[in-house]
Amino acid sequence: MSTEKFRFDGRVAIVTGAGTNPGLGRSYALLLASRGAKVVVNDLGVGPDGRGQIGPGAQAVVEEIRSAGGEAVADGHSVAERDSARAIVDTAVETWGRLDIVINNAGIAPFAMFDEITDQDIERVVGVHLMGHIWMCRAAWPHMAAQNYGRLVNVTSGVALMGMPTQSIYSAAKLGVIGLTRSLASEGAKHGIKANALSPFADTVALRTMLKQEFSERNQAAGLVPETVAPVATWLAHEECTISGKIINAAGGAVSEAYISQTAETQPDPDLTLEAMPTVMEQALDRTGSAPYADGGDFIYDAVKPYETAPRTA
Repeated sequence: MSTEKFRFDGRVAIVTGAGTNPGLGRSYALLLASRGAKVVVNDLGVGPDGRGQIGPGAQAVVEEIRSAGGEAVADGHSVAERDSARAIVDTAVETWGRLDIVINNAGIAPFAMFDEITDQDIERVVGVHLMGHIWMCRAAWPHMAAQNYGRLVNVTSGVALMGMPTQSIYSAAKLGVIGLTRSLASEGAKHGIKANALSPFADTVALRTMLKQEFSERNQAAGLVPETVAPVATWLAHEECTISGKIINAAGGAVSEAYISQTAETQPDPDLTLEAMPTVMEQALDRTGSAPYADGGDFIYDAVKPYETAPRTA
């Protein structure tokens, strides 16, 4: 009998984008499996920009897990299409009969300025980062709702909140992940489903394509490696983690929360004029006394009255 406090015995997890070494997804899959979870290791084996082939992929991670005594299967479907996302979920359910955890880690990041990125790359980035989260969560949702339990860990990025040259589409998609996660936290409350967004930073194959070698070496020396993020991701996937709708930063063993806040409103003015706007805007941008928005999990789902009367579409 293990003396480890936090175990995942009997739980089934999917980790997407988990076939790269060093990689965040791989570190999540390895830790989950070492604590008793049965893991679907999903990866296409493509490079950080979504092109070519890199490394041995998902099967190598599966072999690592199995050699350590764990249970895992490989999956090579894309998250970016509805049917292939369903196939990933089917792999878990058909193999082990249930699905408890999805860590949506898969991603690509081609570098290009906004006016230079190709239409195809725009569609690919949005397809993987935003639609990939949507399709995976949508495929997993019925299984989690039926068992009144589920954990969704959606990977976002600090770039989405700060903005970054050459990553406008990536930033847009990753900010969309935050909106999706907070809404799913609200809807999932009555189904026992917790959803949180994780913003990780670590020295990975993907990051090494972006940074000069000396920066990569500094990151490693500082402990900015995937293994220091894995406990955070797996904690968000654990049954004893009850937070929902949060945005959690993790890097080098340091953890913090990012949250969306609002400054104090200016005095209501029914006679507001365009000429008054410079003064009003100066007051509106004063962050003194700002307060956070409620998290998605804080909303009462049954109180959303318009849902009951809104017209439905086929």
